[in-house]
Amino acid sequence: MPVSQNIKVAVDAVVFGYTSKDGLSVLLIKRNIKPYKDRWALPGGLVGDKESLEQAVQRELKEETGININYLEQLFSFGNPVRDPRNRVISIAYYGLVKPDVFEVNAATDASDAAWFNIKSLPHLAFDHGDIITVAHDRLKSKLLYQPIGFELLEAKFPFSELEKLYISVLDRPIDRRNFKKKISRFGFLEETTEKQALKGAGRPGNLFRFNEKKYHLLQKQGINFEI
Repeated sequence: MPVSQNIKVAVDAVVFGYTSKDGLSVLLIKRNIKPYKDRWALPGGLVGDKESLEQAVQRELKEETGININYLEQLFSFGNPVRDPRNRVISIAYYGLVKPDVFEVNAATDASDAAWFNIKSLPHLAFDHGDIITVAHDRLKSKLLYQPIGFELLEAKFPFSELEKLYISVLDRPIDRRNFKKKISRFGFLEETTEKQALKGAGRPGNLFRFNEKKYHLLQKQGINFEI
């Protein structure tokens, strides 16, 4: 039986940001074209005939937000027939986690603005981008159970509480702090230094920690398995 097909392929980028002050956020653009003009959305667009998916998502990010990200992981394919009112469009979504303050965001092309939004206070989004962010956030939370994070997000030396805060922000739930420290410490990618945390006010300052870069990247490749 002949199949009628007129499908376009797009890419969308879910770029999560993390800072100790603001927690987990998502990079969004404000559309300046129809459909959904003036609505916030994920950076993304159609894939060119001569582009790879990876080239397309990097190009769209650069064009719409002005930023370059070295690595984005492929997330999922979204293909609801009515997800785009203009055409039948299948979107291949990518996601990553970065430190927002190392980027200067500048909107361009079909975006009138670009900004970071806290994951807990997202605006009403265009297309099915709310669903895409939910899937990406769930994937990120699952990833924490088998791969360490934090090397690119925390300072070179940090109090252990900052690593706890990072995991709490991404997981969006409390953790057993005592067991968390035991479980993280046994993998060997954290080193305790003799330097003390600077405290304001009363309290006993704790030691600062740093990542063992070699061990950290080895565990990222090999994977770990622990319950938080």
